[in-house]
Amino acid sequence: MDVLHCFSKPNSKHLPVALVLSVRSSRQSAAMVASLLQAYRRRWWMAVTAVLENLLCSAVLLGWGSLLIMLKDQGFYSYLCTDNDSLVDTLGNSSGLEAPEWASCVDQEEMLNLGFTIGSFLLSATTLPLGILMDKYGPRPIRLVGSFCFGLSCAIMSVSAYNPGVLSPLIFLALSFNGFGGICLTFTSLTLSNMFGSLSSTVMSLMIGSYASSAVTFPAVKLIYDLGVSFKVIMWTWAGLAGFIFVNCFFNWPKAGFPTPDEVDYSNIEEVSAPGQDAVGERLSDRNGDVRNSTEKLPHTPEATVSSVPFHRSVFSPIFLWSLVTMGMSQLRIIFFMGAINKMLEYIVLKGDPHPTDKLQSLAAEKVSLYSTIFGTLQLLCLLTCPLIGYIMDWKMNECEEDSPAQNDDKKHSAAPMRDRKIQKVTNAMRAFILTNLLLLAFGVCCLIDNLPLQILTFILHTMVRGFIHSCCGGLYAAVYPSNHFGTLTGLQSMISAVVALLQQPLFIAMVGPLAGDPYWINLGLLISTFAGFLLPGYLFYHRHHLLKERESRGKQAANQEQQALNHTEANGYKNHSNGHNGHNGVDA
Repeated sequence: MDVLHCFSKPNSKHLPVALVLSVRSSRQSAAMVASLLQAYRRRWWMAVTAVLENLLCSAVLLGWGSLLIMLKDQGFYSYLCTDNDSLVDTLGNSSGLEAPEWASCVDQEEMLNLGFTIGSFLLSATTLPLGILMDKYGPRPIRLVGSFCFGLSCAIMSVSAYNPGVLSPLIFLALSFNGFGGICLTFTSLTLSNMFGSLSSTVMSLMIGSYASSAVTFPAVKLIYDLGVSFKVIMWTWAGLAGFIFVNCFFNWPKAGFPTPDEVDYSNIEEVSAPGQDAVGERLSDRNGDVRNSTEKLPHTPEATVSSVPFHRSVFSPIFLWSLVTMGMSQLRIIFFMGAINKMLEYIVLKGDPHPTDKLQSLAAEKVSLYSTIFGTLQLLCLLTCPLIGYIMDWKMNECEEDSPAQNDDKKHSAAPMRDRKIQKVTNAMRAFILTNLLLLAFGVCCLIDNLPLQILTFILHTMVRGFIHSCCGGLYAAVYPSNHFGTLTGLQSMISAVVALLQQPLFIAMVGPLAGDPYWINLGLLISTFAGFLLPGYLFYHRHHLLKERESRGKQAANQEQQALNHTEANGYKNHSNGHNGHNGVDA
């Protein structure tokens, strides 16, 4: 009776200490699982808001052309211009009674473009430390810091606009916070796809597409600015939006990260109903245990031992080294075009005239404003094109051998031969990179032609390449490298590509200085460097051929072993039959 009394009252003094600790441990585990279940029930809200937040606050700095016009119109670094080498900006809105006219010049554009270079560098280079921190602390604190930094960047830009003659240097700090905060929001949103099962690739492509499409935000803001809304009001409103992102993350994102389907069986959660949530949570906890320790519960399969592969072997592999060449060249091509687009459009309109008339200058300013808005609007194509490259990367993956031997045994008797999963992934990545490099090549050719309407096609190709290249690289790393190396390799590649992209600043200075605004020779050099991008798919073709030979060799070896085993069985059978036959003769005798 005392034993039943102790078990019926867990807080009783008669309860053994070990049992009390066990109850406390189970309660802590249940609390952790409840947090995971709560996040799972809110997954669609979190995914939809993450897409919108990426669109409005992630890589908005890539819409630099429109922001540059607004910064020049607000007088940032206008004091660098002298009367001899400047022209008066007449594109300002009419939001105030006093609309000062600020001078604009090449020195001003070089200084502002330097700020863009720093911000875009942080937008890519910080992925490596962010990946390490997110693996340790989860996505929630990083997302909170990112939303705070983005809001702070908007506030700094708004404050600087009150007195640009004195506070213009703060634009460097604002653009740095803008790039860092944006990549924090993007990087953390990618982990949401773990909760969507078979839709994970679709959710991932939407996150990448919304990140790439966020370059449309500044052109949209410029349209509002042109309607007469104050630049300061726009930036303070944007800072308030970043505050909403902070609050949304604080109340809806769990403290722990989102486990992969290998660590937690999300299919059990789909059966959750209001009356039985606790029971389902207990079943999930019983099956998976503590999510933080779930890796100890994974089966000891060959895939589970990939961590034994040394990291330096992945870093110095030919595929990773060639990918650095391709990604660095592509990133430089993309970032340089974004930073110099206004000057290139202006050169096309002015036709290289070093002393244009006031009327021609006014026409050039209008055309640059119009086409920069078109360029920003076309960034929404990333939401449509990113799923396309995802489809190419997933081509015929459903016809591949499953990782589970049991599932392979069920399909051994199927009529169609099964494809090797790794070979198919490499093949798909090779095709995706070839397509992306061909688009980049066509983009480079269009940049050489001084035709204003043709630049719309150039904008479309630029948008497609920017959406494709990161998906191709991520799919390739997932195919050929251990899973525990994926995040670090991706971050390392992004950081090195960002360092290479820093070359866009001296290229821009050379274009507006010695080349007098003519981008032809720089575009020609970048076009020639584009051919280096085909070295990676060329090596992938060689690597695929090597994998096919290995598979053929393994197949022949397995067939020989099976034949030897069959011959050995037949020999034993013949021997047993002879013994029986001899024994039978002995009896007859």
